Amino acid sequence: MKKVSSVFNIPGIGPKKEKVLSEAGYSTIDDLKKSDFYDILRLPGFGYATTCSLYFNIGKEIIYPSMIEIFDSETEDVTVENKKIVPWEVYKKGKIPELQPIDFKVERTTVWSFPDRGDWATHTPQYRGNWSPRVVRNLIELYSKPGDLVLDPLVGGGTTPVECMLTGRNSISSDINPGAISITRNRLDLPKSIKEQLPKTKHRTFVGDVRNLDKICNDSVDLIATHPPYANIIKYTPSVEGDLSQINDYGLFFSEFRKAIKEFHRVLKPGAYCAILMGDTHNKSHFVPITARLMIDFLREGFILKEDIIKKEWNCESDRNLGKYSNSNFLLTMHEHLFVFRKLNNGEKPLDNSSISFFEKS
Repeated sequence: MKKVSSVFNIPGIGPKKEKVLSEAGYSTIDDLKKSDFYDILRLPGFGYATTCSLYFNIGKEIIYPSMIEIFDSETEDVTVENKKIVPWEVYKKGKIPELQPIDFKVERTTVWSFPDRGDWATHTPQYRGNWSPRVVRNLIELYSKPGDLVLDPLVGGGTTPVECMLTGRNSISSDINPGAISITRNRLDLPKSIKEQLPKTKHRTFVGDVRNLDKICNDSVDLIATHPPYANIIKYTPSVEGDLSQINDYGLFFSEFRKAIKEFHRVLKPGAYCAILMGDTHNKSHFVPITARLMIDFLREGFILKEDIIKKEWNCESDRNLGKYSNSNFLLTMHEHLFVFRKLNNGEKPLDNSSISFFEKS
């Protein structure tokens, strides 16, 4: 049988995919080098992994879209993972019984457990996978001060900026999903009579990709507090291009998330902290140490580890469906890791036992 010659000679791009590229108007490598990543991604048979591999093999960088600031505050229902999320006014029937948490105390150990996730102010539990305001309140109180600027670049349901507003911090919130920003702006929209009771602060919201925080200046953020997707465990936005939760390959997920970590390091002030909550999972009945990989990637970027906090999970999907997993041959994961990293001060030497050098010693 005569071997069909390859037009592009790119690993992983066989005759069928070459035909798709040709029909889309890409006849040469130069054509591909002029392409837009998402135009290729939309082609039949070109998933995220294939498109990333293509770009890597032709030596082309992926250009992520710029951040777009959002000013509108339209009150509307938003659907995330097939679940309708209504404005807080609808969910709470227009009433805010408590503006602040009752009997709040800052945690003093590395094990945090909150059976009651917290529903003061405009917080609601509707957004699946969003973190408890008790976690955010602790992080803000421990690692920032009033007037500071806090960034959540994967803001989801808006928990972080609401806590910033309630504690006198300024915030920048970003998410690749416009629906998440709609929810966030709704959660920040307190009645005027209540806002007047709070310190005057500024809260900016953006639709943007966490791998390109181009509207945020270098060394300008006092604290990053964020709760990203655990790879593809929850697929948040099947129709939004560039959503990290749509990446099925863990290696590719972390390859892309390292670009976000680099941006975190760029925008954070020297000596300031980055707190990130993430959990592990199982695949084929074996443990997948997602958080260990995350920690290593942060340390490789030059961060040092301040704390590793264990947060017990409550009211999660596995809690509600214990019977579903009763005969599984693996243990249910019931905790998450809350890492707190610190960016070194200018001229500061890394601590050998809290930096990447700890893992590189022979």
